[in-house]
Amino acid sequence: MSSIFSAFAALVAHLADLLQPLFHGSATAAAIILFTACVRLAVHPLSRATARGQKARAKIAPRVAELRKKHAKDPKQMQKAVMELHAEEKISPLGGCLPSLLQMPAFFLLYHLFSSSHIGSSTNTLLGHTLLGSPLGGRLEDAVGHGGLLGEQGVVYLVLFVIVAAVATFNYGRTKRMMAASPNPLPDGPGAGAMSTMSKVMPLMSFATLLTVAYVPLAAALYVVTSTTWTAIERAALYRDTLPAGAVVSSPM
Repeated sequence: MSSIFSAFAALVAHLADLLQPLFHGSATAAAIILFTACVRLAVHPLSRATARGQKARAKIAPRVAELRKKHAKDPKQMQKAVMELHAEEKISPLGGCLPSLLQMPAFFLLYHLFSSSHIGSSTNTLLGHTLLGSPLGGRLEDAVGHGGLLGEQGVVYLVLFVIVAAVATFNYGRTKRMMAASPNPLPDGPGAGAMSTMSKVMPLMSFATLLTVAYVPLAAALYVVTSTTWTAIERAALYRDTLPAGAVVSSPM
């Protein structure tokens, strides 16, 4: 594993060297953002395939609802019938997970790289690199301890929080509109209560990114913020035809 981290550290350092003339002391932070963009570009074809799959699932939702109703007393038969329908329509049940799963190794590489004082037998010099004075290996608690949230380091986190909150609010509103515009009600029967709860919780999941940014090293937080922002823009583009114009969200009770 040490050879992998050494190679990854060398890649980040090389990107930082290339960006040095433009970003100076924040070149490593810029390199991380560029690396994140490259990862997202690499998995974009899968994101497009996922979008096609989700649109296909929405299209067959009425047929799935009929199967659930028809086999309500036989869960095994219902599951088999639904899987057969997915196979018939060439819809992969795991398609939606692949883009996220393929990004996780990149995130954990960054997290480990900027959480380790050594890479193999060498000192990890990347920990000394900064973004506007805030160490890329530091965390929110470190920034708060050096001047508070309004200090030089704390302001960097405040900006990231504002970006994440804006993206989360955008995602929340869009998810609520999509759910309100959905013509397919949640099915009755076993599991309906859990699905109903999930439908209420799901729009709020974007705000969980705030906790991640507050906990992980700044370098990993940059990856999360960049990837989350990319996802919001990407989904808005890929799913722009799934939300009817003028869809209105009813006020929550």
